[in-house]
Amino acid sequence: MVYDLIIIGGGPAGAAAAVYASRKRLQTLFITAEWGGQSVVSEKIYNWIGTTSLSGNELAENFKKHVLANAESGENKSSTLKIKEGEKVNAIEKNDAGFKVKTETSEEFLTKTILITSGSGRRKLVAKNADRLEHKGLTYCASCDGPLFSGMDVAVVGGGNAGFETAAQLLAYCKSVTLLNRSDTFRADEITVLKVLKNPKMKAIKNIDILEVKGDKFVEGIVYKEKATGKKMELKATGIFVEIGQIPNTGFAKEPDWDYF
Repeated sequence: MVYDLIIIGGGPAGAAAAVYASRKRLQTLFITAEWGGQSVVSEKIYNWIGTTSLSGNELAENFKKHVLANAESGENKSSTLKIKEGEKVNAIEKNDAGFKVKTETSEEFLTKTILITSGSGRRKLVAKNADRLEHKGLTYCASCDGPLFSGMDVAVVGGGNAGFETAAQLLAYCKSVTLLNRSDTFRADEITVLKVLKNPKMKAIKNIDILEVKGDKFVEGIVYKEKATGKKMELKATGIFVEIGQIPNTGFAKEPDWDYF
């Protein structure tokens, strides 16, 4: 069959689209490798409006329940929404019907329209022990994890707007915040830089390369090298917040003549 719509991605955007597509009676296929999106790794989420707090896993389960309640199953056989759970899309091709969507298990589906809601992934910090200490003091979400470091010395990696906005957020409750930037200039808006750096608890170190995250079971500090002198330095920190950009999860949709993707 040829679907009216295929939705790729099981985060909040994909889940919402699936519910609306079902209500509009579109012949829809919903494909997701996992439910919840980026928030699934968060132990506690405090800014999901309408819910005081819940874990990332609880939020993901709520998405799943809501979508399944509108999908074809059991007593709901008249639904136009079908689910492919635990599947990853690895290619999209044009054809006479519109598009062909291919999954990693070699299944193929035809559709008139595709909605890509696969989100993005955080650009990872490349340094010794960074992967081992991820979610053990090294984090990529100040909104989710920042309050856990109240009264502590923390570091922010990144000199763009996201890095400075994260630093501003952390200054509200952390003992001190040190921003580490790989170049000699900041990419953030000048007015934001000046405002954040005025805080007496704030410090910025520029033109450095990060070499190592220190710590046994939990982050204890970060080792960096000054580019100008080659000198290695160690900064004591209980938490490290990484803000060095994001990478769209759309590699499966890259074709040279698809200027609209």
